[in-house]
Amino acid sequence: MIKTAMIMAAGYGTRMQPLTNNISKAMVKLDGKPLIDHMLQRLVNAGIKKVVVNVHAFSSHLISHLKSLNLDLKIAISDETDLLLETGGGVVKALPMLGKKPILICNIDSIWIEFEPVLEKLINAWKPDHMDELLLCAKAEWSLGYSGKGDFDFGKNNSLIRRSNQKSDYIYAGVQIFKPDLAKSYKVEKFSRNKIWNESLKRKTIYGIQLPGYWMHVGDPKSLIAAEAVINQVKLKGYNEKS
Repeated sequence: MIKTAMIMAAGYGTRMQPLTNNISKAMVKLDGKPLIDHMLQRLVNAGIKKVVVNVHAFSSHLISHLKSLNLDLKIAISDETDLLLETGGGVVKALPMLGKKPILICNIDSIWIEFEPVLEKLINAWKPDHMDELLLCAKAEWSLGYSGKGDFDFGKNNSLIRRSNQKSDYIYAGVQIFKPDLAKSYKVEKFSRNKIWNESLKRKTIYGIQLPGYWMHVGDPKSLIAAEAVINQVKLKGYNEKS
């Protein structure tokens, strides 16, 4: 069972300006509560007991908020206020707090309307005997706030390969299961987790599952407004969003 997670909350949130002129991106509100609260509640619902949150911009405000929460969850802080380490280096710095067992890694701007419990499905699909990484992938046509070319194609038995054409149908949806040992050989320095993914792709030990729901990348004010509209519309139809 996976009981530990890391939330990547240290980014500047530059594309979310002016909303992030005085607060971190994690504290930008969606549907009346900070983005980080949506992910924290999902993690609690999935049975996670410890979360490591990396912080950088406006870190004192974010840390104060995290301390004020009343959740059945131990929250630890990985402090990157002196140097922002990106998605790979941030994980390396947090390794002493993450333990040796597989963990969840979650992006702060990943929001979804689920048709079935998403994190539980991801955890149930995890097969550590032949998987080093398991990524949650959203179908591009069931997504909001993303305008890229996609990330991966699915191969045999849900293995992942880099997109082979100009465009892929699937996007990394900002949540994955990860073996901390994969990061042990790297230095605490700025680098993207793509560097680690590339090694897992070479070994053919990186897999994916399709997110059963509608995924929203809340990365800028425009996508925030759009996500708010989607959530409000869903509420009007009588569906209780579990966030």
